[in-house]
Amino acid sequence: MAREILVLGGGGQVGTELQRQSFGADAVIRAPARDALDITDEAAVARAVAERPWAAVINTAAYTAVDKAESDVAAAWRLNALAPAYLAAETAKAGIPLIHVSTDYVFDGTGAGAYAADAPVRPVSVYGASKAAGEMAVRTGNPRHAILRTAWVVSPHRANFVKTMLRLAGERDKLTVVDDQRGCPTSAGDLAAALVAVALRFAEDTAAPAGTYHCVNAGATTWYDFARAIMAGAAARGARSVPVEPIPSTAFKTPVTRPANSELSTETLTRAFGLTPRPWDAALDDILDQLIGPAANRA
Repeated sequence: MAREILVLGGGGQVGTELQRQSFGADAVIRAPARDALDITDEAAVARAVAERPWAAVINTAAYTAVDKAESDVAAAWRLNALAPAYLAAETAKAGIPLIHVSTDYVFDGTGAGAYAADAPVRPVSVYGASKAAGEMAVRTGNPRHAILRTAWVVSPHRANFVKTMLRLAGERDKLTVVDDQRGCPTSAGDLAAALVAVALRFAEDTAAPAGTYHCVNAGATTWYDFARAIMAGAAARGARSVPVEPIPSTAFKTPVTRPANSELSTETLTRAFGLTPRPWDAALDDILDQLIGPAANRA
């Protein structure tokens, strides 16, 4: 009998990549569309969880419009905090493991070096606070849980930094990108592969280590240097590339101050699950291959 895994947020970058992953010959992914399952509806969540003996539930759904959340507070909290609480309660009743995706925004970004998974959280935005509350709901609501925090997610799908830089390079003669925010670019495909591995571990092992982990590609960079790498990759593939100029974050007036430091340590993920993320620049190459085509020296 096939093991069935429920994926929430299937239309996003990570959800899309999850549906492209292999869960093995005996596993089946079910990823209902948002209009088919509203996870902010407690009764709907209860029905969905009770519908099948799920091997695991993976929640990638989130309110991710960071600036808009400052004025759309209730909607952000419903999806980022209340929905995970419903999911945790219902999966716990059924003995189903819950794998939940969270964010670097639970930190204020003022720390030095890479944040450990057990570092104290200090969100400074509605988005970050709502995600921290969602973590707490999962952590306290279902003992069989894994929370994977990530950052700077990019892919060939939906809107993200890589696609934005490529689009703007086609419209402008130069790009200006902040150089005082540091973090770990993360492939949605690599994150999805890690979520699969963790979900299957929980499905197969009742003693799988519950907890909070970080999952980002290896290495850290700034948005400015990330943009330069994207332009270099575009040029290597024969696509339009333009110069990138560094600017301070203060040059952009936004409702939310982005974390200056979003670097996350994946040490506990490696120790608990044997997962060692590859470097972000290798992941970027794969994304550019899909968006543009292989580089001349890799064709």
